[in-house]
Amino acid sequence: MDLQLSVFLLFILFTAGHSLQCYVCSSLTGSCAGETFITCPDGSSQCTSTILGVQVGGISSTGSTKGCAATACVPQSYNVGIIRSTTSCCTADKCNLADAEPVATGKSCYYCDSKTCSNTVKCSGIEDRCINGTGNLAFGLSTVVKGCVSKSICDAASASGVKTLTCCEGDLCNGAQSVTQSVLFLCCSLLSYFMMH
Repeated sequence: MDLQLSVFLLFILFTAGHSLQCYVCSSLTGSCAGETFITCPDGSSQCTSTILGVQVGGISSTGSTKGCAATACVPQSYNVGIIRSTTSCCTADKCNLADAEPVATGKSCYYCDSKTCSNTVKCSGIEDRCINGTGNLAFGLSTVVKGCVSKSICDAASASGVKTLTCCEGDLCNGAQSVTQSVLFLCCSLLSYFMMH
């Protein structure tokens, strides 16, 4: 009996003293290598990997970050044609080495550019919904946001009481319509929405 208790206490000491290790890096010009890792601070129980891409006209840029999750990490992904982002979460030591690059699902949604919302984009990874939203910009202007999103983004918008955002599950279910806002306004509003939520 004493041997079992000793083994149990030893196991508790080893597991309590173990802290999660995650790769940490950031790059504005593509994938970061993730060659450096740290021991995460107390309260961090997951590693994250995020890849963000922006494409306006013929110019595209991709960046990535990896690190420890300070709060509960929720896998999420969106692709609104000109901006796409995917975040993955994992719980094992150094599990965030690979970039969060999802594969195409075959589903499509409409997205908006500076002239129309009749463009289509292919959803990938956990993007299982289409989004349709409007937002108010400066000077009384509004913009339309459409594209592919994951369920977690729809759930977060619903929980926060955002009424100008709807999600649907069918192929091309978010409808096409024309818009006249500039790409700059669309990019700014979309980035601010997803960064704030």
